[in-house]
Amino acid sequence: MGTTTFTGPIKAGNVLDTTGSTVGLIKNVGFVEMAQSAAIVQSATAAATTIVIPANSIVTSIELYETTVWSSGTTTYTIAVGTSATATELVAATNANAIGRLVLTPGTDATRTGVWLNTGTTDDIIYVISGAPSATPGAGTLVVRYMQAANA
Repeated sequence: MGTTTFTGPIKAGNVLDTTGSTVGLIKNVGFVEMAQSAAIVQSATAAATTIVIPANSIVTSIELYETTVWSSGTTTYTIAVGTSATATELVAATNANAIGRLVLTPGTDATRTGVWLNTGTTDDIIYVISGAPSATPGAGTLVVRYMQAANA
């Protein structure tokens, strides 16, 4: 199957301008949500993924589809996600000790929430870091969804 690439951001809607005060006359254009994914493996060393979020974007969700349970040599079964080698700017250490879909959030932290609402003026590589694994490290696919350049 072929693919099409747009430089974006992409907006969609069929009423481009508000010309009145009733539905059908009020602008209904919104940003298209984008998604990128990367296979990841549990590691106590921060690792850059292949996910790059465009500048001025809004992160709408981060999910880990865990296919091999996170293991632990130190009872730390966590994953954190960020935009630098500290890997905590988006998601603080969150337990990842079960196979399946894990929804990751900024929690109740104002700074992390601010980064979700506006990723800043440069593109960001997504990093992950975990608690040290035991003999078999955890593995899965990280999916990051965002609205491209919604704050530009």
